[in-house]
Amino acid sequence: GLIAFFVIVRLTLSVEKPNPAQQIAEMIHEFTGGQAEQVIGHGYEKFQAFVTCILLFVLINNLLGLIPGIETPTKSPVVPLGIAILTFLYYQFQGLRANGPGYIKQFLGPVWWISPLLFPIEIISHCARVMSLTIRLYANMFASDLVSLVFFSLIPLAIPSLFLGLHFFVSLIQAYIFMLLAMIYLSQAVSHEH
Repeated sequence: GLIAFFVIVRLTLSVEKPNPAQQIAEMIHEFTGGQAEQVIGHGYEKFQAFVTCILLFVLINNLLGLIPGIETPTKSPVVPLGIAILTFLYYQFQGLRANGPGYIKQFLGPVWWISPLLFPIEIISHCARVMSLTIRLYANMFASDLVSLVFFSLIPLAIPSLFLGLHFFVSLIQAYIFMLLAMIYLSQAVSHEH
């Protein structure tokens, strides 16, 4: 779906008469660019495509649960885990790319004599980020789906519709938080101030 959307945008680009798909793509680009500039700072442009894809992929997967008969893909722990691992690998790669072998200094701490203690703590901390990203997204979407399901089975249509609105809001917030955390991790990884 995302690829088709961006193919349509690319094929119908127009400066004089932008179509609605192009306008939506430009709004998304400006939003993620503004966020990335604030969080990552100088050089954010090279990471913008990745964080935009993260935002849109998570958001679309979260919103699929609003379609009757379709379960939210992110309520299965495998989907958030896959995105979290990809994010982890991406920011570690970018950290190595930006800092070379000096990237290891991020894991050693400010003074050499405390490095043997800090190194394993930092490794565990970075690995825990995968678990944190996974559980945050999975638990929130699972709970949102469960609440909607319970209210649809107990109460007439009007009240559960409020919970669909809540599911929509939770979907937006969780996609934004995932993107924001990916930006923060990228910012720390590519930083040269160690």
